[in-house]
Amino acid sequence: MTAIQRVGVIGGVRIPFCRNNTGYAEIGNFGMSVKTLGALVERYGLHGVELGEVAFGAVIKHASDWNLAREATLSSGLAPTTPGITTARACGTGLDNAVYIANKIASGQIDAGIAGGSDTTSDVPIVYGKALQQRLLAVNRARSPMEKLKTAFKGFSLGELKPSFPAVAEPRTGKSMGEHCELMAREWKISREDQDRLAWESHQKAAAAYERGFFKDLIVPFRGIERDNNLRPD
Repeated sequence: MTAIQRVGVIGGVRIPFCRNNTGYAEIGNFGMSVKTLGALVERYGLHGVELGEVAFGAVIKHASDWNLAREATLSSGLAPTTPGITTARACGTGLDNAVYIANKIASGQIDAGIAGGSDTTSDVPIVYGKALQQRLLAVNRARSPMEKLKTAFKGFSLGELKPSFPAVAEPRTGKSMGEHCELMAREWKISREDQDRLAWESHQKAAAAYERGFFKDLIVPFRGIERDNNLRPD
């Protein structure tokens, strides 16, 4: 049996957090992932280095981002032979990736890897209903221009053009994360005052960490933003 290898976290970087539709309004998961991975490669001199694996993920992503980790890796400066795996586990995606990479190192499958994640609600996939989807597929299958035209408009309804925005609700319950949190708080009898105090102290501590330079070597500026813009210390 192979001995378990010791695992260590060498370092990490991130870009500043931003409220939706502000600093990163025009940047998707791919752009944020490339910036973060590229900054890590630059900091630790990993240009052209082949790592065991890059595990990266996002929950809300476009169909074109199905291979997000691999594509971001190819644009990061790492050796193109570095494999990448794309994952998603709600708010735990990045943490789960860290565990995934650590387990691979511990078991001797790889010597080193990178774990991370990104998410944005400013660049969400907006889709259309099943009727329009099937219509467009039928048009694509049609052979002649006239057949395509007939297929496109036969039985067409303006209602087919109504877009569908991704819900922020849990599919099984129809409730949002905040609504679930409220149920949890009631079950565990956590008062509103205690919740507000925890939130306020969190912002206070984050602001204090900025003041003492804690984030100086952790956060890399991106698109002119140097610190989290969702921080409310006052």
